[in-house]
Amino acid sequence: HRMRGRPVLWLPGTDHAGIATQLQVEKQLLAEGTSREEVGRDEFLSRTWTYKEEQGGHITRQLRSLGASADWSRERFTMDPELSDAVSEAFVRLHEKGLVYRGEYMVNWAPLLKTAVSDLEVEYSEEEGKLYYFKYMVEGGGEEDYLPVATTRPETIVGDTAVCVHPEDERFKHLIGKSVVVPMSGGRAIPIIADEYVDMEFGTGALKITPGHDPNDYALGKKYDLEIINVMNKDATMNGNAGAYEGMDRFECREKLWSDMEKEGLVIKADPHTQRVPRSQRGGEIIEPLVSSQWFVKTEGMGAKALKAVEDGDIKIVPQRFEKIWNNWLTDIHDWCVSRQLWWGHRIPVWYVGDSESEYVVARNDEEAREKATALGHPEDTPLRQEEDVLDTWFSSGLWPFATVGWPAAENDPESDLARFYPGTCLETGYDILFFWVARMAMMGLELTGKAPFDVVYLHGLVRAPDGSKMSKTKGNVIDPLDTVEQYGADSLRYSLVTGVTPGQDIPLNMEKLEANRNFANKLWNCCKFVTDNALKGADDEELAKLGVSGPMSKEEFDSLSLPERYIVSKCHDLVASVTADIESYSLGAAGSRVYEFLWDQFADWYIEISKTRLYEGAGGD
Repeated sequence: HRMRGRPVLWLPGTDHAGIATQLQVEKQLLAEGTSREEVGRDEFLSRTWTYKEEQGGHITRQLRSLGASADWSRERFTMDPELSDAVSEAFVRLHEKGLVYRGEYMVNWAPLLKTAVSDLEVEYSEEEGKLYYFKYMVEGGGEEDYLPVATTRPETIVGDTAVCVHPEDERFKHLIGKSVVVPMSGGRAIPIIADEYVDMEFGTGALKITPGHDPNDYALGKKYDLEIINVMNKDATMNGNAGAYEGMDRFECREKLWSDMEKEGLVIKADPHTQRVPRSQRGGEIIEPLVSSQWFVKTEGMGAKALKAVEDGDIKIVPQRFEKIWNNWLTDIHDWCVSRQLWWGHRIPVWYVGDSESEYVVARNDEEAREKATALGHPEDTPLRQEEDVLDTWFSSGLWPFATVGWPAAENDPESDLARFYPGTCLETGYDILFFWVARMAMMGLELTGKAPFDVVYLHGLVRAPDGSKMSKTKGNVIDPLDTVEQYGADSLRYSLVTGVTPGQDIPLNMEKLEANRNFANKLWNCCKFVTDNALKGADDEELAKLGVSGPMSKEEFDSLSLPERYIVSKCHDLVASVTADIESYSLGAAGSRVYEFLWDQFADWYIEISKTRLYEGAGGD
């Protein structure tokens, strides 16, 4: 586009990476023998800003070293004042539309980070564990009257509020409606219920229901109006509801409770069992499902708009196969938990009135919060407390396409950058954040501006190690762009990435390829040097000016050329047409390969060589 004289904006910037950044700063504090709680919020944020300047600068240096032709005068950061104002504005508007609410819900809790994380920030791994079989004694029955139950998490037994069996399971039909006694709970009895959700073939066919610590159990608990008992603190230690196990770490409790049950004759057996373990993508710790009070954005309607945008062709996804993933995610979308129990990030623009946790106002700033509280009839000296939690990083990142060019201040200005550059033409990003970021931008853009934020989403693959494995610092196989540029040059790395890419496919990057493309860059440089040292040698400014290309060559000019020149110009025109078509269809790898083949095979190996003959031996031509 830019080479065709069209206005092009590539606006560079970074987000504040809430969880990842806070985790690194907390590690620094831990190494110093302190914590964020000890240093306080203000000092912690000061330390985090310092860390951001150091690390953010490194990211910028990497981009600059690659020669990214962005408009660096417009570089933005999601916590810049103007973007922070946009975040508050977006939250307020969504709340006014009835799309923001606070509620109790099952969330993924990261105990080390002490925050909720989204489903997409949880990674599952196959790990060896145990399947624990034990007896749920029937209330009022004898020693042989028990319901056998199996679980992978004995520590949650003290939070059970029912045992569920399949209604057609002949083994347990006679027990439906009776009660059993929760082990090690002081005699607390819970009902035996029936539901077709139960898999009769897994374990014993009887399922303990812990609505406070399992998402599926939570759904059953809601269905049958079961009590929700939370037995853990936010640091994954057992709380007062765990009775004698209060204060223990959850895994310490597992061992102790199982040992106590064994002494009471309630243990049947414990078998080795491979299970899917949820771990925090950022911190790596095992996620604990907890029912917690959080802020949510209703996404069903927003997701439907994003679905329709792709369906109607307002947004085109390249490669097209990712449309199926897009549709699956947005069809089965859950409300978005946007609150995070962190300090680094945008504080949620909610102010609680007085000591109340249920009465609050949503406002853009302190002054507006006071005005709204007063309008509700509260005295002007009523204390207001801003929400301690911050917003999910993806909330602010979801506003990027329009907030970075002037929204909301420039909404009604037809001469603004917002009017000129929004919506954008093409978003290029990795397929791994199609839902994390792209879908959120689509939902936010459509909801807050009425327009899809971009016409095309081009999804590249991930750059992987030479053996195809994911790059990881722990594996020691990370290739730093700055080191690579230092050794092979920016042109080599850029060209390797462009020619090695197929939309949506990962790229194994190896040094041999980088070296080959460095040789290609050297070849191109030598070709240019040959031209400047020979064809342009001794030319004055006026003669050089005449060589400028202002448009297509006329037929007369073309016919006046000697045969080698006519041949190479013709081939060059073919190349331009083919590469243009490739770029317009987002076949960037094919475009790069065509340029390589032309410059090496046609221009360097044929035209330059034949030109040398004519120059050095005077064999025809000018």
